[in-house]
Amino acid sequence: MREQRLRVELPAVLSLGSNLGDREGTIRAAVAEIAALDEVRLTAASGLVETAALKPDGVDTDAPAYLNAVVAVRTTLHPEQLLAAINAIEKEHGRVRAERWGDRTLDIDIVDFGGLRVDSERLTLPHPRAAERAFVLVPWLQIEPLASLLSAGRVDRLPAADGDGVTPYKARPLL
Repeated sequence: MREQRLRVELPAVLSLGSNLGDREGTIRAAVAEIAALDEVRLTAASGLVETAALKPDGVDTDAPAYLNAVVAVRTTLHPEQLLAAINAIEKEHGRVRAERWGDRTLDIDIVDFGGLRVDSERLTLPHPRAAERAFVLVPWLQIEPLASLLSAGRVDRLPAADGDGVTPYKARPLL
């Protein structure tokens, strides 16, 4: 008789953004690549939204605008393994980490991972700035209207969830 190992599948929320190159095409390809990852099951994808570029000093209207989306997955991967997998997808799409909050071909962040709190050298969960970012909260609420963020509470009750500065992007659904 073969020994069977119990594999626990946890939900995770990922945010995607792009402001360089074919923004829509890059996000669509990244969503497909996330769905194709071993031990990851894509369960929902938001629509695309557009926002001005956010830099350390505030909104930069001279930089190209971002397209953003949020996807929900269920995975048996450990949070650090999921981070490595999405970092590889970013790299395949030409992501360069030269400047903090710089323009990028693709950015994928883990916003929440099963409500876990993680604070390691490579990963902080929940995402430390998610509760302040309309470009994360607005698309997240599209796919999970009752979403909650550890230490912040119900997403729909957070000030950034009002959608200020977020514009729906006219495109076909991601799924």
